[in-house]
Amino acid sequence: MTTVHHITHPLIQHKLTLMRQKDRSTSGFRRLLGEISMLMAYEVTREMPTQLIDIETPLEPMKSPVIDGKKTVFVSIMRAGDGFLDGMLSIVPGARVGHIGLYRDPATLQAVEYYFKMPQDMNERDAIVLDPMLATGNSAIAAVERLKATRPKSIRFVCLLAAPEGLAKFVAAHPDVPVYTAAIDRGLNEHGYIVPGLGDAGDRIFGTK
Repeated sequence: MTTVHHITHPLIQHKLTLMRQKDRSTSGFRRLLGEISMLMAYEVTREMPTQLIDIETPLEPMKSPVIDGKKTVFVSIMRAGDGFLDGMLSIVPGARVGHIGLYRDPATLQAVEYYFKMPQDMNERDAIVLDPMLATGNSAIAAVERLKATRPKSIRFVCLLAAPEGLAKFVAAHPDVPVYTAAIDRGLNEHGYIVPGLGDAGDRIFGTK
């Protein structure tokens, strides 16, 4: 069964409230998303495996743990997922990056793929999928389904907001993929947008509306 991690840290919730405000500027929205993604990275990477290496402190040699960032892949669901990348990469700078391009058919609300690019040797890597909004769930389900074909060691899904409908649908489709989210909102409107939500995350990140 999918584990849903609802991250309720006060700093994340405070910054999310600021992002939700409709008069927040594009630059302010983008900056807050970067800050939240850094904070969420701590939770998402909490169980990352470590290995001991030999180092020398100013006083003596010792064995000390490090993570292998090169075995981590941040997978951005374009284009809004790119807003999550900078913050995550500032925490795990050695990570590789993959991209999945999907658009939502306005008539059916189904996800249609137009781009897919992953690092090599995915079977040796842990994938962390990034998309600010888990709304209908269709894009997230399609992206993870496509990603599973590359056989990564593990997959986690990270979003800023989730709608209960999309979350339930994702859990049913991918019970083996943990979900990390900062908020579970009331639901979806007739256009498939999360309410109360924060609007279209891509448009607000890139200032395209």
